[in-house]
Amino acid sequence: MVAACGGSSIIMHPSDCADAQAALAVAQRLGAVIKRRASDQLAIQAPRIPQKFSRIQVQESGTVLRFLLPLLCLRGKAVTVEGRGTLRGRPNLYLIRALAAMGMRIQGTGAGASVPVRILGGALTGGRVKCDASLSSQFISGLLITCPQLAQDTRLSLTGKSVVSFEYITMTRLVLAEAGVIITQDGPRDFLIKGGQKFRGLKRFAVPSDYGLAAFLLAAAALTQSDVILEGHFADRWIQADGRILEFFKKMGARFTSTGRSLRIKGPFAISGGEFSLQDCPDLVPIMTVLALFGRGPTRLRHIGHARVKESDRISDLRRELLKVGADISEKKDELVITPKHQYKEGCLLDPHQDHRLAMAFAILGLKLGVRIKDRDCVNKSYPGFWEDLRELGGNLKFYS
Repeated sequence: MVAACGGSSIIMHPSDCADAQAALAVAQRLGAVIKRRASDQLAIQAPRIPQKFSRIQVQESGTVLRFLLPLLCLRGKAVTVEGRGTLRGRPNLYLIRALAAMGMRIQGTGAGASVPVRILGGALTGGRVKCDASLSSQFISGLLITCPQLAQDTRLSLTGKSVVSFEYITMTRLVLAEAGVIITQDGPRDFLIKGGQKFRGLKRFAVPSDYGLAAFLLAAAALTQSDVILEGHFADRWIQADGRILEFFKKMGARFTSTGRSLRIKGPFAISGGEFSLQDCPDLVPIMTVLALFGRGPTRLRHIGHARVKESDRISDLRRELLKVGADISEKKDELVITPKHQYKEGCLLDPHQDHRLAMAFAILGLKLGVRIKDRDCVNKSYPGFWEDLRELGGNLKFYS
């Protein structure tokens, strides 16, 4: 999406997951020219002439949707943004309120302003802008990508009781800086965004390995007899909120060795419980919950209320499914408390509610108990090779039609 805003870019070892494919399709619809230069490289040339269309499809990607809405507002043209599956019902109200205050006529569907979202016209302007950041950092990242392209400077203030997933905002700023776009932080919740900035492209941008996805395989190794090396591109310069999994592993008693090119772990470990804040990394809620089932004491996962508006309600849906195996889990609006037990039911049928991260977490649980999992293809949203990688590492899997 940043590459489509200007200049020339080469994206090295990009993901082939459904969300990444949605981003590519949207960038092409915006007019970007995308060519595969090698098996692991994409060349992206930003559009020179804006494309005309009245409808655009973002599939199930909340990230693509929230980055795209402000970009479309730059055009000031009427357009309908459509989505599918789990994206229907996910809220966008805070972002839409901010865009309306900036001069747009825009409306979503239902109380949460979900897809389809209709942009009816208007003229997007900068100045002083407020956006509630208590639900999703994607709203803020979308504004950070778009506001440098306005004629006016923008002073963006983040409102709400708390700012969630702040490290994703930092990640966005780092990627923008790589494209020559500078965002200045003026305070804990305030950003100065100079207008009239030019996107120069991302040059040769190496996509870092995803700690949030590595977390599932690391957890599998921590819970079973194992000696696993995950090879990749673990570049510390690109801040990843889900990199907290390494900190959490250490606190829980799991040990590993890491370099810029690999993570190695030999299991199993005696897992400790404890208290963890996942305010910046809600995607780790499912796998941290599964790890906690096998701890030596209770685990409390705090500041996770925003996990309720992901592909599923990652608090209530997760708890409901794990109760089937006999788990002792209590929930509040903003937390889960997991008290481990000596024995769980085996062979239960678990429903991930079309949520890729629940499906992968249940698979790791299955290595300990044996489980059946519905809708296995939902992992394609982020990790289409998950099942084959798990099998390659020694997981005993059977697929049913």
